[in-house]
Formats: sequence, structure tokens, C-alpha cells
Amino acid sequence: MSLTSPQDTCVPTRQPTLFVPHGGGPCFFMEGADIWDTMAAYLRGIAATLPQRPTAILVVSGHWETTVPTVTSGLAPPLIYDYRGFPEHTYHLRYPAPGSPHLAARVRALLGAAGIESAEDPTRGFDHGVFIPFMLAFEHADIPVVELSLRHDMDAAAEWATGAALAPLRDENVLIVATGMTFHNLRDFVGRNPATDALSRDFDAWLAQAVGSAPEVRKDALLHWENAPGARTCHPREEHLLPLMIAAGAAQGDPGQHSYADTVMGKALSGFRFG
Repeated sequence: MSLTSPQDTCVPTRQPTLFVPHGGGPCFFMEGADIWDTMAAYLRGIAATLPQRPTAILVVSGHWETTVPTVTSGLAPPLIYDYRGFPEHTYHLRYPAPGSPHLAARVRALLGAAGIESAEDPTRGFDHGVFIPFMLAFEHADIPVVELSLRHDMDAAAEWATGAALAPLRDENVLIVATGMTFHNLRDFVGRNPATDALSRDFDAWLAQAVGSAPEVRKDALLHWENAPGARTCHPREEHLLPLMIAAGAAQGDPGQHSYADTVMGKALSGFRFG
């Protein structure tokens, strides 16, 4: 079972895999939030960089963890407003993208073929790590979306293996998008600590070099990300970095590119593309 129909088989174009920042809460949809403007412009420009319109999107966010990789399988996933203390209107944002039980089944089939246990959730909705950036990147909400969870155990190698198992989706015109943040230490993000700012730059530079390395070097570096300068300052807990492992795992031998670079409240932030 694949996601290509007979009329699609003449289109050989492979979709890239992406790791994109999703910002802070509903940051793009509040007044006076111009510090996020560069990130917003980057997200708005993503669709134009793709080789063609995707048939569907598989997205993994830093905001959903389960025991085994789990996919949303409902036809009309609701939104989960999993942020607190923001203006009332941000709890009424809408992103009515359809789900795709077909893609959910395909994901599970690929994982099963790789010996990876999985599950599905027909009632789970899209968390803000999905709908907030997608309201900019795929604003018309007319491409089916399936969300994939991270594992509770934060096993980078296991997430990489999950991405590798899902690589065939790219040749079926499915876009794999990982969303998170390359810096996610909320206390220090708001605190504007100069020492932490410097460590964020060191870690970001290391990460960009790792992503741009030859595939075998890239894998070894990213799986040992804790050895990077400033790693645990930037990620006291790594759930916002680990989506990158799925994107990189699905990249196979494709080159990695540093597709977005910015500084927000003194912290270096990045986005990456493979293929």
C-alpha cells in the first residue's frame, strides 16, 4: 500500500524532510510580537520551496509523547490549545486541515515492516506545535495532516530509526515535517542571560555543522548531541530537539541544509532541510 495513485506514478519527485521552529505558544498571532517576524516569514515561504504540492503531510511535534510511536487517525482532528496565559483570541484560532486514516495506516505499515511497534489514536487532535506553524506554512489547511508522537523514553537512536523506516513516504509525495526549537530552555529564554545567549550560539553553530556533514558523520554527531557545547543548557529536556532525529533519519543520504537562522531574545534559533 502506498499513497501514490495511478495518475501520480509518473511524478518521481521526492519530497524533502524539514525541521522547523514552531515559536513560542501562539506567538505569530498576537499584537506586538514582531520579534517573531523573521521566523514567521520563513514559515510562510516553505510551501514555495517544495518540489510540488504534497499529497499529505506527516508531522512530529515536540508536544506529544507516548510509549510507542502513535499516529492520529481521525478524519477531522480537533485542535489542542496546549498553552497557557495568552490572549483569549488565541484559544479560538482555527486550522481545519483534514486527517488521513490512509496515511496513518501507511505509517503503521512501514513501522511494522521495520519491526517498530506503533499505535493510533482516532480522537487525538493537533497540538500547537502543529497548527501554529502550519497556519503560516500551509495556511489554506487543505492538505491532509497526520501527527506522529515522540517516544516517552527520549531515545534519539529509536527516533532516528523511526524516521529511517518512514523514508519511503517521501517518494509517495508525503512531506515529513518535524517541529520543535533548537533552543528550548524557557527559564533562560525569557531571562536574557548573556552566558546562556553565548551557549545558544555555540550549540546552534555545532548543530548546523552536524546537519551539514556527510551522512555517516551527521548521524553519529546528532545521536550524541549531548556532547555538543551548551547542549544541556539549550535542552534541559530534549523533546523539542528530538523531532530533528526523525527528519534526519528519513533523510537517508540526502544533504542537510541550514534553511533558517535567527536570533530571538538573544537566543540563536535554526531550521533545517534535508533533500
